[in-house]
Amino acid sequence: MQRTDIINLAAGPSQLPVQILEQAALGLLNYEGTGIGITELSHRSPEFKALTDSLENSIRTILDVPETHSIIFVQGGGCGQFSAVVYNLLARHYLLYPDLKPEERVADYVVTGSWSKKAAEEARLIASSCGARVNVVADAREHSQSGKSFEGVPSHDTWKFSAAPAYIYYCENETVDGVQFSDDLQSPASFPFSSLPASPEGAAPIPLVGDHSSSFLSRPIPNLAQHALIYAGAQKNLGPAGLTVLIVRKDLLVDTVAASKLGAPVTPTMLSYKTYADTSSLPNTPPMFSMYVSLLALKFYLERGGLATLRQRNEAKQRKVYEALDEGVAAGLFHGKVQAASRSWMNVTFILSSPELEKEFITVAQEKGLRGVKGHRSVGGIRLSLYNAVSEDQVDIVVALMRQFIQERSTKAS
Repeated sequence: MQRTDIINLAAGPSQLPVQILEQAALGLLNYEGTGIGITELSHRSPEFKALTDSLENSIRTILDVPETHSIIFVQGGGCGQFSAVVYNLLARHYLLYPDLKPEERVADYVVTGSWSKKAAEEARLIASSCGARVNVVADAREHSQSGKSFEGVPSHDTWKFSAAPAYIYYCENETVDGVQFSDDLQSPASFPFSSLPASPEGAAPIPLVGDHSSSFLSRPIPNLAQHALIYAGAQKNLGPAGLTVLIVRKDLLVDTVAASKLGAPVTPTMLSYKTYADTSSLPNTPPMFSMYVSLLALKFYLERGGLATLRQRNEAKQRKVYEALDEGVAAGLFHGKVQAASRSWMNVTFILSSPELEKEFITVAQEKGLRGVKGHRSVGGIRLSLYNAVSEDQVDIVVALMRQFIQERSTKAS
C-alpha cells in the first residue's frame, strides 16, 4: 500500500501535505545546515530561537493577531487547557476583585458538544475547590429532539449569561458531534458576540475564551481581537500532535502565585500562562518537531494565498460532501446528525439507516483507501474529517464513493 492509495479522514491526528513531510524529513537529518537533526538540536540554540520567533510571527501574520495579544506555545493539548483556563482566569479574577465572596465568582460555559461539556466538567471540579461556580449558559442537548444529543447551536434567545462572569468559554467546532458555530455573524448558528454581557462600569473587560482546536487556520476567526484567549492543538490543521498554540491577551498573563494567596486555586507552574510568556515559551524543552513542522505548514499556506485561500477551499470541500450526504438522506440511506446551519466544515457526521448498512459503508470505504471514517466511540456513526491537508481531489473521490454507495443500495432496495 502506497501513501497515494490512502485518504486519511481521521479526526486527528490528521494527514499533512506530502511536500511538508518531505521537507520535515530533511530537517530530521540536518536542520538548516547545522549538521544536526531538529530533534537533536538544543532548544536553547540560536537556530531554535529563530524557529520559535518565525513560528510566532507566521501565526501573527496569517491570523492578523493584534499586538494586544501574546502568542505562546505549550504542551498538553486541548484537554490540558480545560484546566489551565480555569486556573489562569480565576487567578486574574481574584487579583482584580479580591473582596468578592466565593459564590460570587462564576465561570460561564456554552455547551454545544462533547468537548465543551468536558471543559465545563473540569471547570466545575477546579472551581469548587475555592467555592466558585460554573454556569452553563446554554446546553445544546436541551434543544435536541431526544434531549440527549448535540444537534446544533441553540437559539440565542435561550442563552443565559451571568451578570458579571469571571470569563465566558465556548468551543468553536465540536469534532465528536460535528457541530460548529457559523462564521457568518448574521446566521442564527453564529456565536452571539454582540449579546455578551457588558463589564460593570470601570471594570476590566469580561474575558472571552475560545477553543479553536479543530478549526484553527481553516478559516478566519470572527472577532479575534475580542477574545481574551484562543487556543488550539496543532494536530488537526497545522502540524503533528504535541504542540498547543495560545493567543493570549496580555492582561491574562497574571501572577498566579499572588492570586493563590488571595484564595484562588493554586496553579501548577507549568499551567501558568505567565510561565511561558516570561520565558518566550521555553520554560523547558518544547515540542520541537511539532513546532518545526507547524512552521513549515504555515509557510506552505502563506505562500499559497493564506487564510483566504484556505477558507475558499474548505468551504468548497464541505459543500460537496454535504450535497452527497443530503442525497443519501433523500434516498433514505443516510441520516444527518446536525442542523444545517450548525454543520461543521471540518467533521461531517451522519448515521446510516441500519447497523448492517453502516458496517457495509465502512468496509467499502476501507477497500477504497479511506481511513478513519468511523464515528467517535461515544456516538458511533460515520465521521469524515476534512482538515486543511485533505485536498479537493481527495474530497471528489470521497463524494464519488458516497454517490456510488447510494445508487447501488437504492437499486437493491427497489
